[in-house]
This record gives sequence, C-alpha cells and structure tokens, in this order.
Amino acid sequence: MSTTMSTTLSTSSAPLHTTSASDTALVARLFPSLRHIQNAALRDRVAACWIDAMATGNGGLGWTEEQLRHLPFTLKAGDNGMLFIEHLNSCAEQCRAIAGVLAATFGPRVPIDLDVLIAGALLADIGKLFELQINERGTPSQSAGGRLVRHPFSGVAIAARHGIPDEVLHIIACHSHEGDRVERSIECIIFHHADFVDFDIAGFLGRRAAERRS
Repeated sequence: MSTTMSTTLSTSSAPLHTTSASDTALVARLFPSLRHIQNAALRDRVAACWIDAMATGNGGLGWTEEQLRHLPFTLKAGDNGMLFIEHLNSCAEQCRAIAGVLAATFGPRVPIDLDVLIAGALLADIGKLFELQINERGTPSQSAGGRLVRHPFSGVAIAARHGIPDEVLHIIACHSHEGDRVERSIECIIFHHADFVDFDIAGFLGRRAAERRS
C-alpha cells in the first residue's frame, strides 16, 4: 500500500486559495484525517478546497464551522441523528481501515494510494456545500442549484479549480450513482462502499425513528 501519491501534482495548476496555517488548522479540526495525507501539496490543496467551499457555498452566504457541525449527513433518510461532518470522518477512517486490511492480506497485489484515498474521502461530499443551503427558516434544504447539479459535479468543479489530481477527481465524480456505469478505481471502490455503509445505516435509523413516531 502506497502512503504517498504516485501522481505528480501539476505546478501549473496551483490552488486558487493559498492556505494559511489557521486555514489548515480549521480544516484539520473538522477532519483529523487530513493530517494523514503525506503529500504536503495535496494536503494543502484539500484544505484550500474546503476553505473556498465554506466561503462560497450556502447560496453564496458561506458556511460557518458551527453550521457545518450541525448539518445533517443526508436529507434523504429521515431523522437518523447522523451529521455531515461525522459522516465524512467516518468514511475517511473506514477507508484507512479497509486499506490496512487489504494491504495486510494481499500486499502489493492490491495497490492502494493512501493519499489519493484519504483526499477522495475528504472531498467526495464537498459539493454538498453547494447542493444544500440554510433556508429562511434556519433549517437545511436543497438549494436551487442543488436541484439541477448534484454534489459529485459541483465537487469536481471546485476541486479541479484547486489543482486536485485526476485520481482524486475520479473518486469525487464516481463515488455515488453517477459512477455506476464506469470502472471505478480501487480507491473509489473502497470509498463507495464506505459511503454506502453510512447511508444504509442512516436509512435504517430513519425508518426506525419514523416507526416510533407513528
């Protein structure tokens, strides 16, 4: 299992937002797995994506750290009690654990770029900062743009702006149903299943909550 990116980051596609130490600290506070990305340039670009999305998402109003920490994981699974930030951290840790098991079992026969995997896990749902908004009632809802462009598309757009490598863009683009007709990379396969572990559990919990209220 590779612990560093096999792909060379293009110096001609520098991130639009230069991350400060406080920016990186904020993103790492939200997503501790950021620290496990060994390639410093990739780590900074992942942080830059989040700082940009936090500043420009939510219908252009931006997101605060507190708003993100209270944002539900999904609006499609009822009252499941799972939060967006928790989901991303869960997926990143699941991915690291799965990669570790595969490496211990199969060794180099199953090549995994851990930096690509972690970066993809942390960026796969970044498009939800544009797909969702806080409405006039102060609750999260789908944005007008989100009804037209799902988060894999908006996620790729913002990540590409910051020079995120194609191997990571592939995870963002193909992790959900949009990727069902393409061949997913090994890293994307791992994230796809981690993502749907959480989603299926959220659906289970949401259904049980609805049953208790009925």
